[in-house]
Amino acid sequence: MSEKEVYLSIVVPAHNEEKRIHSILNDIVKYEGTHDFGVEIIVVINGSTDKTAEIVNGYKSKIENLIVVDTDDKLGKGGAVQKGMMMAKGKFIIFSDADNSTPIAQADKLLKFAEDFPVVIGSRYCKEGRLAKPQPFSRLIGGRGLNLILQILLTPGIKDTQCGFKLFEREAARAIFKRETVFGWSFDVEILAIAKILGYKIKEAGVIWYDNPHSAVHPVKDALQMISDAWRVRLNILEGRYK
Repeated sequence: MSEKEVYLSIVVPAHNEEKRIHSILNDIVKYEGTHDFGVEIIVVINGSTDKTAEIVNGYKSKIENLIVVDTDDKLGKGGAVQKGMMMAKGKFIIFSDADNSTPIAQADKLLKFAEDFPVVIGSRYCKEGRLAKPQPFSRLIGGRGLNLILQILLTPGIKDTQCGFKLFEREAARAIFKRETVFGWSFDVEILAIAKILGYKIKEAGVIWYDNPHSAVHPVKDALQMISDAWRVRLNILEGRYK
């Protein structure tokens, strides 16, 4: 670990990402080379059966502060992010999807708000945010409809809960993620709901998002699971579980 104080920690959850993880790791190498603040990278590999760990470990000669957490446990995406968040030493901590759908250089768009907002989330649907390539109309309508349901249940005013690119001030991250109970794909909405309950200001910052054609997300199945998880979080709130 470099003696330089860590300003930004980057947490990357990874499950069987041997074919896609090169992209974000190469971008991190470039990002480190163009910034003079301390950067720490934590890749949490959970339950992978491919060569993800081997590939990531191969970058230790290129990425100075690279921490690889390789566990056989199937933590789920939310569990892997939680593990990285609780380990991170940076003043600010961002988590980013392993497929690099939001290129890591766009962290700068979030960092410019970080001193004033303890939670800054990448958004495809606010000012300056966009999809690099338009989605099919049916998928776009489905996504916006799902967001409307989530706003009604948990996150009023947040236009994009699911962009996998979110930045937290370190103490806010600790307080929020230690209360996490949803560890699957839909953990984001619980994290934002907890942030609201704890009184943290949330800022949406526009980012450009590149749709990955090999995404493992199933539009219908995962949307239904998210609604189910959101309802469970709603019940947790009513029971005062997060306070």
